[in-house]
Amino acid sequence: MDREDLLVSRVDRRALMQGATAAAVAAILPSTPALAATPETRRRIKLAFDWKFALGHAADIDKDFGFGRDQRTYAKTGGSETSPIAEAAKAAFDDSAWTDVQIPHDWAIDLPYDSTPRILAPDQDDPRAAHGFHALGRDHPENSVGWYRRPLDIPADWAGRRIGLEFDGAFRQVVVFVNGIIVDEHAGGYSPFRIDITDVAQPGRPNWLTVRVDASLGEGWFYEGAGLYRHVWLTAANPVHVPPDGVFIRAEPQGSGARATVEAAVRNQSDSSRTATVRTVVVAPNGLEKARREVMLSLAPWRNENADLALAWDVAPLWSPADPQLHRLTTEIEIDGVVVDRIETPFGVRSAVFDAQRGFLLNGQPLKLLGACCHQDHAGVGAAIPDRLQDWRIEQLKAMGCNAYRASHNPAMPELMDACDRLGMLVIAETRRMSSDEESMTELATLVRRDRNRPSVIAWSIGNEEQAIQGNETGAAIARTMKRLVNRLDPSRPVTAAKDQDFDTGVSRVVDVLGFNYRTPQMEGYHARFPDQPILGSETGSTVSTRGEYVLDAARHIVPAYDREHPWWASTAEEWWTIAAERPYIAGGFIWTGFDYRGEPTPYSRWPSVGSYFGAMDSCGFPKDNYWYYRAWWRPEPLLHLFPHWNWEGREGEEIEVWVHSNLDRVELLVNGRSVGAKTVERNRHLAWSVPYAPGVLEARGYKNGHLVSTQRRETAGAPAALRLSVDRQRLTADGEDVAMIATSVVDARGRPCPRANDLVAFEVAGDARVIGVGNGDPVSHEPDRSDRRHLFNGLAQAIVQTGRKGGPITVTARADGLRPAVLRLDARNTKLST
Repeated sequence: MDREDLLVSRVDRRALMQGATAAAVAAILPSTPALAATPETRRRIKLAFDWKFALGHAADIDKDFGFGRDQRTYAKTGGSETSPIAEAAKAAFDDSAWTDVQIPHDWAIDLPYDSTPRILAPDQDDPRAAHGFHALGRDHPENSVGWYRRPLDIPADWAGRRIGLEFDGAFRQVVVFVNGIIVDEHAGGYSPFRIDITDVAQPGRPNWLTVRVDASLGEGWFYEGAGLYRHVWLTAANPVHVPPDGVFIRAEPQGSGARATVEAAVRNQSDSSRTATVRTVVVAPNGLEKARREVMLSLAPWRNENADLALAWDVAPLWSPADPQLHRLTTEIEIDGVVVDRIETPFGVRSAVFDAQRGFLLNGQPLKLLGACCHQDHAGVGAAIPDRLQDWRIEQLKAMGCNAYRASHNPAMPELMDACDRLGMLVIAETRRMSSDEESMTELATLVRRDRNRPSVIAWSIGNEEQAIQGNETGAAIARTMKRLVNRLDPSRPVTAAKDQDFDTGVSRVVDVLGFNYRTPQMEGYHARFPDQPILGSETGSTVSTRGEYVLDAARHIVPAYDREHPWWASTAEEWWTIAAERPYIAGGFIWTGFDYRGEPTPYSRWPSVGSYFGAMDSCGFPKDNYWYYRAWWRPEPLLHLFPHWNWEGREGEEIEVWVHSNLDRVELLVNGRSVGAKTVERNRHLAWSVPYAPGVLEARGYKNGHLVSTQRRETAGAPAALRLSVDRQRLTADGEDVAMIATSVVDARGRPCPRANDLVAFEVAGDARVIGVGNGDPVSHEPDRSDRRHLFNGLAQAIVQTGRKGGPITVTARADGLRPAVLRLDARNTKLST
């Protein structure tokens, strides 16, 4: 068995034995009600609360709770009472001085900045800039190891079940202890991993979970966070069960209905042979059962078997970004008349095809991919993004007009992928490392198994700008190995890779769909040379800007927000989109990026910049002006966006560059009621005027078919007088995890927005909630994220308020010296925590 066969045969990396060919006889059975499951056949409990955290030390054993003190650290399981593997892993360890934290948690955002002057060549970037200058890594061993502890409540009635832990991801080198015993070690910040702890768990007795995370080494060239920044779960299952990611459904339209094939793995982790019925039931989006099928399996002890089933049903609503209809597949295992395991798998019925001439086709119709690349951090919370915030970020992208998301450059959090399925966002899923070593292949296999049931996923990306190998035979050989693995795990989707050079050679000749990073003007020539290969813009634009700024100020690291500034390799939004929009064979493009992110502070790459300038939105999700360019051409609704602001004190009479983004027919510009001219809108372009500044009102009037349909005004504001608060939702869930996204702005005495306000705003919360993070979108800000106050940046700031678990009314008050405060009232409803 070669390495690929081994990887493909693993239903789970921790499977104890591999299954042989299933001895199964399939039969279409009459539609009968499913047998009720015995109580709590399968449990999956989120371990979000009751954690303690402390920094360890990567170089000082005493400060690292004794871990590695003895050269014989790994000699004996659990060490001994007098010489444990780590003091912090002992049940009796006193962690009262540790900090209470909630998972997800990112300790890197709390670290100080390392701005110590360094001697650099004029053309050399500061390497600390890549991760946002936080004092993390080999130069900072005192900050680069974190320890987590919590009690583990394992009910007594779980005895006899298979008990496990699931980590959706942890950054980056992880050692997991249960009751003082190392149960797993995992490297890789983005790949989920699962641990069978049955042998060391003690149901009905006190258990302790301890996790050591070492973030000394990174994987990316962008901020990655540190710690348990994704969810952790405690699981229990019958010894006969479907292993994690053990169900694969391939559904496609058939007339007005659908047909599907299901592969279901079944694991028997017991000493007895069993005969099991595997039942699959399809439930439509309206809740009605549409199809069911059963198959009998003979299960040898400690073996895996596979069941293959085929289903068909009539009337299947199709999944699409415009109408994300989700079906549900229930898979049950029945033994001796009792259902011992049941899982549900959401899926969608849809067809997705890349065509070399027509671009991308969804459900048989051409659909241009209007995409954004995104990293996984947000202002205020770093890489530890609450589930609701994942939804909110997808909602902001959809509001801009996006229908596609590229997970850059690593597997996304499961909750982000859930949001894409539920809200309607196509996804190119990307693995972290382009390599055919066993660890990289295992990460790739884990990604494909985890996400292959998702209707949102339309392609698997195996690499991004692998400059050393992307154009040569080594890269091609690695790509072939990775592609074979993907094709065997999921034959239904194509493989792609993103390249920024050497387009005619190497990896290009292996992948199904070729991604162009930035070299959009070269796509036409490539298509002429290779007309049979689909192509897309895997990274496009990279226009840089500072929200609310319109004058270049390199000394202050400010980039104007006109669609004009970009690094040498990139382009403006208008330049790339006019090419992609007008050529049907280009499947679409993914802008770099949807949101600003920590690290990689292009174009400056030096202190004091700590965040990127690439986003169509800033790090809080506040739109920049380029957001409205895309909104004009990516959504059909009429749009008129006028900028800049009209507060230019001291520049009276000077020419101000005024732009309009609009998808209307004609726009007229007026200053203080006097027209300065009307211009015809050219598709996929912008309008511009040069106007002498005079305080008052700048107004744009937009016309469609000769009728005035939209007006936008920018007024010269007076002195800041009052704060304003707005929120995405006022009714929240009292589960301890839900969040409200609160935007703060300033108006003058007449209620006009103050676009240059920079007041310090403090947030007070009354009720069962707390502020978990703040931000303002300034890539040069060094204020703390985990705080209850923040300066406004160009008139805006954001607070993220998280509910408690009691429920009730919540009042948020924003205060600033000399300004009238603002009050916002929310309501959190009690709900039973999901298990």
